[in-house]
Amino acid sequence: MKYKVFYIAIILSTLGFMLSLVACQKSAPPPISAEEKHEAPVQLDLTHLCENLSKEMQEVDNTRTTFALEQINHDLKICIPLVDLKQQMHLMHLSNQMYNNFLTVKRTSKEQKAFESHALNMAQYPTIQQSHHQEFSLRDQYLLKHKGQAYVELHENTQQNLVYRRNPQYLARIFAPYLPQAERVFIENLAQQNMQNLFYNQDITIDANELLERALFWEDYVNKYPKSQFIKEAQYLYQAYSQLLFKGVSVNPVSESYLGESSIKSDHLSAIEKLSKLNKSQLSNQARRFLSFIQMNLNERTKLTGFEHPSAQLNQYLKLKSVQLNQPFDCFSDAICYKN
Repeated sequence: MKYKVFYIAIILSTLGFMLSLVACQKSAPPPISAEEKHEAPVQLDLTHLCENLSKEMQEVDNTRTTFALEQINHDLKICIPLVDLKQQMHLMHLSNQMYNNFLTVKRTSKEQKAFESHALNMAQYPTIQQSHHQEFSLRDQYLLKHKGQAYVELHENTQQNLVYRRNPQYLARIFAPYLPQAERVFIENLAQQNMQNLFYNQDITIDANELLERALFWEDYVNKYPKSQFIKEAQYLYQAYSQLLFKGVSVNPVSESYLGESSIKSDHLSAIEKLSKLNKSQLSNQARRFLSFIQMNLNERTKLTGFEHPSAQLNQYLKLKSVQLNQPFDCFSDAICYKN
């Protein structure tokens, strides 16, 4: 009996201790996490980081490294979502200047000749002879060694010259995800379109079906996003691709006379016929008028349009806005257009 009382006392004592422990745990305040402790300093650091970003971007020149660019691009992805559209556009403008400054190379005439003669081989075969490597300017040596980093690439432009450029996907990846839909759609699509040159030796590098798709895309963009920051550029792109589809370029026109189907380049005629079957587009109306136009004789055209030259007649009959390529915008080299 004595032992039973003893065991009961121990059990009651243990139970009381556990109940008091539970009560203490309920009344004690929850612990402060490390994340909560440092919340205020992180906010202050971000504010400081973003306020100084513009200054850092303007200080980049052609002595800096790709690592410095990568750090700034990292900071841009942090700060762009935190600022309004006006400030985002300002940062984009600074990023363009930053890369222009970074990719500027000053060469002697000997270094320029060496670059023009050997740069393409060097790009294709990084293990070129050391004697060739030493003929390049120090900046060329650095940029060629680090091409592919921080969106820097060696590019053959429309004049068949090798130049350094920022890959068009830069703006699509660094800026576009954080912009309003209209601006994001513009940049992402123009970046993709300009990954390769549209022109080479003054001729068009893409087929008529691709010209058609691009013309339709920019027509739809103009209608869908009339308040876009890039609306003027989009209108220019719509007019430019429409002109390329119906008329081509001077060195390779769609037709010389526009007299009958046999006078039209076959791929363009096929694309225009396909376009004419659409109903929702102003561009499709122009395609139907084009097919009607090529069935007319010269006298009929002259009476209808008041012009004698076939190209001028076509412009008038289709109400086709003639644009000068790369004027007033260069829209065929990056993910945005630049004023010339």
